[in-house]
Amino acid sequence: MDDAKRHAAIVDLLRGRSRHGVVPFSELVRAALYAPGLGYYVTDRNRVGRSERADFTTASEVGAVFGELVAAAAESLVGDLSEHVLVEVGAEPGQSHFSTVTERFAGHVSCRVGQSAAIPARAVLFANELLDAQPFHRYLRTGGGWKELGVRVDGARLETVPMAEASSAASADFIASLPAAEEGWLLDAPLEAEDMLRTLLAGSWSGAALFFDYGRTVAQCLEGSPAGTARSYRRHRMSGELLEGLGSQDLTSHVLWDRLEPVMRACGFAGVRVDRQEAFFVLNAGRAMERLAAQGGPEVTGALRALTHPAHFGFKFQVMHGVRRA
Repeated sequence: MDDAKRHAAIVDLLRGRSRHGVVPFSELVRAALYAPGLGYYVTDRNRVGRSERADFTTASEVGAVFGELVAAAAESLVGDLSEHVLVEVGAEPGQSHFSTVTERFAGHVSCRVGQSAAIPARAVLFANELLDAQPFHRYLRTGGGWKELGVRVDGARLETVPMAEASSAASADFIASLPAAEEGWLLDAPLEAEDMLRTLLAGSWSGAALFFDYGRTVAQCLEGSPAGTARSYRRHRMSGELLEGLGSQDLTSHVLWDRLEPVMRACGFAGVRVDRQEAFFVLNAGRAMERLAAQGGPEVTGALRALTHPAHFGFKFQVMHGVRRA
């Protein structure tokens, strides 16, 4: 199916779900990413990598050095890795960043974005750019208050419109929690990432949870992102054209760390904090970094620089982590 037909099929799907011709913005994102047979994350495509045909790169593309540092950090948090299963949620096909460390764990379970995994009794849960791949809501400051945005799908072209009411109780509660802001300010909120986090951390399994992603707090968004943080990615090009090419481009927004940290704590995790990626590795995998730098050549040194230097992944990405004891 070509891109135009895919986009048209998703719009038709949304029309069938619309109320008075409008769907919540989050519903459009959900369909664009996960509609069966149509969504960006449920069809076979080359999403991650450095090639021109891929859409974006992640820290996992650095390769085995990333896996080595994650394993070292996990060991500093939980101790003996041989007593824990490595559970990787949101993995992309063909990635090999854990190829040199899986034997240190009691086992390795991997599932793709949109799939679920049973978590063993003792585990190290790892996710790289999973939370930002969830549907997000959009909010507009207008008329002295906040309004959830919807998308009109019954016209000749898609357009965003303020909705008269919030699409759910969770959305209404979020609106009620927001402070005042300047007129016209946009705020993106992946509320469904909070639901996913609760699901992943449910149960009584013990171990560490490591979530690598890019995000901000609500206050930071309201200080420096007047147009919101939502973006589309295709062929390594970032764009604000969110209503085009549905199903053929990634749609994402920054996660809200101050909304996610309380979820981890409520699920019984201790020591919950968000560190810049560079700081997380320095604090929890410093010796491994020194060993790799001493033993490796220019390729390893380049990988370490890419993962920790502020100009690369080190500052842009953060790590939310915590430990739940048995």
